[in-house]
Amino acid sequence: MSATLPEIYDARVGEGTLKDDPAQRDALPAFERVRAALEARPAPKAGLRGLFGGKAAPEPVKGLYLWGGVGRGKSMLMDLFYETVNSPKKRRVHFHAFMQEIHGALHEVRKTGVDDAIRPVAEDVAEKVELLCFDEMQITDITDAMIVGRLFEQLFAAGVAVVTTSNRPPKDLYKDGLNRQLFVPFIELLESRMEVRELAADTDYRQHRLAGNPVYFSPLGPEARRQMDAVWNDLAGPDAAPLTLVVKSREVELPRFSNGVGRASFYELCGKPLGPADYLAIAEAARVLMVDDIPCLGRSNFNEAKRFVTLIDALYEGRVRLICSAADQPESLYLEGEGTFEFERTASRLREMQDAEWGRSAG
Repeated sequence: MSATLPEIYDARVGEGTLKDDPAQRDALPAFERVRAALEARPAPKAGLRGLFGGKAAPEPVKGLYLWGGVGRGKSMLMDLFYETVNSPKKRRVHFHAFMQEIHGALHEVRKTGVDDAIRPVAEDVAEKVELLCFDEMQITDITDAMIVGRLFEQLFAAGVAVVTTSNRPPKDLYKDGLNRQLFVPFIELLESRMEVRELAADTDYRQHRLAGNPVYFSPLGPEARRQMDAVWNDLAGPDAAPLTLVVKSREVELPRFSNGVGRASFYELCGKPLGPADYLAIAEAARVLMVDDIPCLGRSNFNEAKRFVTLIDALYEGRVRLICSAADQPESLYLEGEGTFEFERTASRLREMQDAEWGRSAG
């Protein structure tokens, strides 16, 4: 018999790769319940007709909705759970990226003229996975809010188990959103089909790892790069992949994303014709953003500088933790040309965002 999640957790605490945390430990049986139920349920019987007219849906497994403050270890527990589930039909994906995939699939299906586009899209997802693991479920978009209820209802009916993390409880999803009363049945669906647990850890491990450590590296060069890489390896881990966000039918990519942490160079974010909506989408998707190689700014790169100001505003308002390498200190980045005066606010925000306490209220 394979080791249980609490046993694996104990082993890693003993190795020193994890720090024992009572709140994390209390959440482990809920993950173990899902893992054991998935591995114990019998294969669907052939010849019976299920939700989509094919084989019968497998026995449903009640999922898990784990919520809590930023940096409490939700993603780490999800990692531990996901790697121990013995299933070839499992998938872990950032919730925002998953919904963008769903929008793209719906767009293609609607071209065929079907009356109900959600049904074949849900069927396709259910055919590929029996376990969906989402990082950071959040609903901020009216189009997402109108889709998720029917989509998840069909996924649950098809036997797909869902495990998700979130910074807020189900009742606070899409809070104060447009036509929220239409979204309430989805909240009730989550609460009935998933075990809702709060990870009430006292320690913000992400901030703890950053506390007392620099988050602004200057000047540019091999040492700044080494320090940025060290922070990235500590926060994001080895499993980074690009995160593609669709904003008003355009794709915006964070080249590297893992565990709520994104990383891109200055020119990847500000050297392209991106605007406020793009930067707001990035601020919604990432809780920490690492930006490499911010140059000195002025007349020669005025457009890039304007985009950088907009990016910092979006990160600041979204309480996103910024870690960056730059050619000079914030007050000396923009010394000549139009926009010097306006940049003073950005420099002030860059300085404020370096404070160890900044961003603790995020999420």
